[in-house]
Amino acid sequence: MGKSTNPPDSGDGDGIEPIDLKKALEERYLAYALSTIMHRALPDVRDGLKPVHRRIMHAMRLLRLNPDQGFAKCAKIVGEVMGNFHPHGDQSIYDALVRLAQDFAVRYPLVDGQGNFGNIDGDSPAAMRYTEARMTGTATELLEGITEDAVDFRPNYNGEDEEPVVLPGAFPNLLANGSSGIAVGMATSIPPHNAFELCNAALKLIDDPATSVADLMSQTPDDWLVQGPDFPTGGIVIDNRASILDAYETGRGGFRLRARWETEDQGRGTWIIVVTEIPYQVQKSKLIEKIADLLVNRRLPLLEDVRDESTEEVRLVLVPKSRSVEPALLMESLFKLTELETRFPLNMNVLSRGKVPNVLSLKTVLQEWLEHRKEVLVRRSKHRLAEIERRLEVLGGYLIAYLNIDEVIRIIRFEDEPKQELMTRFGLTDVQAEAILNLRLRALHKLQEIEIRTEFDALTKEKNQIEQLLASNARQWKAVRWQVEQTRDKYAPEKDRAQNARRTTFADAPEHADHDIHHAMVEKEPVTIVVSEKGWLRAMRGHMADFSTLTFKEGDKLKLAFHAQTTDKVIVFTTGGKFYTIGADRLPGGRGHGEPIRIIVDMENDQDIVTAFVHDPKRKLLVASHEGYGFIVPEEEVVANTRKGKQVMNVKSPDEAARLTFVGGDHVAVVGENRKLLVFPLEQVPEMARGKGVRLQRYKDGGIADVKTFVMEAGLTWLDSADRTYTKTRAELEEWMGDRAAAGRMAPKGFPRTGRFG
Repeated sequence: MGKSTNPPDSGDGDGIEPIDLKKALEERYLAYALSTIMHRALPDVRDGLKPVHRRIMHAMRLLRLNPDQGFAKCAKIVGEVMGNFHPHGDQSIYDALVRLAQDFAVRYPLVDGQGNFGNIDGDSPAAMRYTEARMTGTATELLEGITEDAVDFRPNYNGEDEEPVVLPGAFPNLLANGSSGIAVGMATSIPPHNAFELCNAALKLIDDPATSVADLMSQTPDDWLVQGPDFPTGGIVIDNRASILDAYETGRGGFRLRARWETEDQGRGTWIIVVTEIPYQVQKSKLIEKIADLLVNRRLPLLEDVRDESTEEVRLVLVPKSRSVEPALLMESLFKLTELETRFPLNMNVLSRGKVPNVLSLKTVLQEWLEHRKEVLVRRSKHRLAEIERRLEVLGGYLIAYLNIDEVIRIIRFEDEPKQELMTRFGLTDVQAEAILNLRLRALHKLQEIEIRTEFDALTKEKNQIEQLLASNARQWKAVRWQVEQTRDKYAPEKDRAQNARRTTFADAPEHADHDIHHAMVEKEPVTIVVSEKGWLRAMRGHMADFSTLTFKEGDKLKLAFHAQTTDKVIVFTTGGKFYTIGADRLPGGRGHGEPIRIIVDMENDQDIVTAFVHDPKRKLLVASHEGYGFIVPEEEVVANTRKGKQVMNVKSPDEAARLTFVGGDHVAVVGENRKLLVFPLEQVPEMARGKGVRLQRYKDGGIADVKTFVMEAGLTWLDSADRTYTKTRAELEEWMGDRAAAGRMAPKGFPRTGRFG
């Protein structure tokens, strides 16, 4: 009979155990979340490493891959890490190993790679069976003292080996190399920094623990304190000092990082732009691809061509359309449209003291690193003290043996229990007696006794020093300070300018008017904007003279059409009193019927378009509602920067915005649906940025038909149905003139039946 596949019987016959699903999900999801936060995504503030990186470092140490030793195949390293410490996919381990070796990904590489480890273009590294690696000097600093009980060890995943909980971390790795990761419900993003500056800031913090974050940050490059991020790929940070300081004080913020560029004279007045540094974590090949796409799509009218002339150094050549192009404006358009400008977020969310996820300030991160260094110092000192005491015990036994050498030899030669006899005869400890019995005959010469006495004295002196160190907090901080100074000196710019000098600099972004940048990003072409009665918009190529050829959807017809350029902004005024701003280049082409305005902007369904026109910031507008309220608003005040538009005229149903006219003149003519005309001075209409307005004309029923501003000296003109122009002079308008909010009088003979001025 085969083995049963049924669950064991629980006694009630069905073998099923009921579990509360909500409770089970909560417990298991929490376990998963904690595992991700603690053992995968967040770095430890003390050594700046995630578990996978720490295990790689530990495995490389066990394989003796020191900087002065030979290289080993990466496949061997990955196998060691995966087999003994990190039971996850080999590719994820190799990816982590590769990143630690890429000098464009980490500021101070921890792995010295040999072979193809990928490049800034985004090309993949060679397979792990081809590449080789060993540790760098920086990695050995992180591991310094690991064999001297500097840190705790814990069992590995199968309990057969041990791995360090944290590394001793003599190098400020968290901030120097940065870190990024996404856990459950939290993430971390820390940019790389300059190690020399970090060590200087740490020394300042040791000298004065009350130092503020502002004091830890350099105001001038001469201070050599933490100025801000220092990316391995260089670039220019264009944030102001106040926002950078705020980011480091709160642990949250971000940095706008731009490519470094310069112009190169090509002779005869021509020039090119050369980009020498691109922002951190931007793949050069994809960046060039994006610029080429924008060129093809005619989104960069100032740019002629882009070339990649990079070797080991980045050299991206941008050729302008003409010599008259302003280089800064061309670059500004590229910064807006491509990854030549990026934003690197700062979120210093780390495992504080290795246990609690927390967002820390710059000062707190440095403090916790220094506290860890002090703890490592104390633990290493205690370990050394124990070693010294064991050695002194042995040396003490040796000295007794030398003073009584003949008796010792006799006891060893003739006694049945020499060890016990030695311990009884000379008062030796078990360790001392064992050491004497293990002495070689050649060590019995006179010179050896002198050497033992010298070593004994030296160790006694060292023991006293360590005991004094362990008894004094001030001495401990003095020792930590000395260690940090040693680290700082290794990363001083004078030592190796290419590696240690600051690469990222700081500058203010040049100021350019928005419309200048907009023009730089859009090719200037003539278009005809067409608006239908049902609110469909399109931009026809060229300036059309005859609008009768335009076609529309069934039941729709032309509302208005006007000429513009693709670089213009189109302002749309709706019955809800809102203004919307649409770039003429973003309107659909003229092949179809266009698109409804509600797809282009967030316009309410119960509203319609009153009018649309090309934006001119120098003009003023007179807006009026159906019930006869109105006011003047400067056109620059109505521009909306979002899809939601800008509420300018406040109207409540059943009233709605009905008319808009450009202000030009000194008088206003208003005509109602009742055909009554009123003329009054323009100065009676207030100018405001938003509101309901004042009453222009009073109606018993109906509302406004049209409104117009005009110069009284030139007279009031209108067009009749046959397109004939009528003009009324001041004298002829006398009976219609009055004050704002009057009812007016019936329009004169010849006024159009449409009730519009034309």
